[in-house]
Amino acid sequence: MPTAPVESIYLDNAASMAMRPEAVAAMVPLLSQAGNPSSLHAAGRGARRHLEEARESIAADLGARPSEVVFTAGGTEADNLAVVGIAAARRTADPRRRRVVISAVEHHAVLDPAQALVDDGFELVIIGVDGDGALDLDALCAEVAQHADEIAVISVMWANNEVGTVQPVIEVAALGRENGIPVHSDAIAAAGHLAVDFGESGLSALSVAGHKFGGPQGVGALLLGRDVAVTPLVRGGGHERDLRSGTQNVAGAVGMAAGLSVATANLVDEARAVTALRDRLFDRLLTVNGAQANGDREHRLPGNVHVSFAGCEGDSLLMLLDAQRVECSTGSACTAGVAQASHVLLAMGLPMSTARGSLRFSLSHTTTEAEVDRVGEVIVDAVDRARAAGLVALAGGRR
Repeated sequence: MPTAPVESIYLDNAASMAMRPEAVAAMVPLLSQAGNPSSLHAAGRGARRHLEEARESIAADLGARPSEVVFTAGGTEADNLAVVGIAAARRTADPRRRRVVISAVEHHAVLDPAQALVDDGFELVIIGVDGDGALDLDALCAEVAQHADEIAVISVMWANNEVGTVQPVIEVAALGRENGIPVHSDAIAAAGHLAVDFGESGLSALSVAGHKFGGPQGVGALLLGRDVAVTPLVRGGGHERDLRSGTQNVAGAVGMAAGLSVATANLVDEARAVTALRDRLFDRLLTVNGAQANGDREHRLPGNVHVSFAGCEGDSLLMLLDAQRVECSTGSACTAGVAQASHVLLAMGLPMSTARGSLRFSLSHTTTEAEVDRVGEVIVDAVDRARAAGLVALAGGRR
């Protein structure tokens, strides 16, 4: 008698979480409805009402005013608008402000546009981190003390998407306010998983993305203080406070608001349960010979488990686990078919070989103890086989 197929264990929620049923239910009726939210007829007014109700809901859940919520096509666009838009506006107002300051472990959605600004005459300053991936706050303070009048914008993520370390964003925001410098935070990995309050944070801008907390893909928002000058990146009809032109994704905004509403309403209970599963998985993975945890174990995203396995290539280990129906992600990014070690892990001081042998398991409210235990059952064999494959490849390279 054939055995039932083993169900996949999805532990890549940091890349994209399944939509919450409430988000799906909120979106589906709108997908077949006509109406542009900028139109004045009844259908347009109906679409506008749904959009503004979503804006109000997101603002309430993230401690912002509705007028501070600028809808975008996702977190990457929100990050770009904040970093490039604020830097450009600040330099226009004061040509001295040409320094852009970020942490060494920012997501590429911040890192890449910040690096691109160098071609436009800006100077990029990258502040280092410690071995856990936490920002060197003293180094940032020294940078601000010396160059306060030259800094256009500071961007430090709320929590790292790879290793889960929570950053001292409140302290960074206070430093910016004291010195008249706008501070942006990429909170894409944090919103819906940690308590995020834009108003209380003192930040000038904050980015979120719907698919990270149970909303749909392809929609995000930049929370932006009303007094923060920004040069638009997308021009056209002047939608979204004249900062982001383009017809808004009404159904996406509604789904995002619904997903965030459920996530924030259940945040404490879900975080407690997911944290317990996270620690359970750490306990099992760290029994493997040569395994080490990465990131701050105390100040950490609830669902983040990041481990390096000595003697392994992360891509090989990933595929071996995938064959066992365990879906996670590597600690490296693949660019043009060439495996590259994560800039986050290298900034933390990990050797190249360790950085290339890393995996991220990201859990959610849907993860179960049985799934965690299943990973513990298959990890040893996967690591042994990945190490053996590495030795074979190394021997072949010596011929």
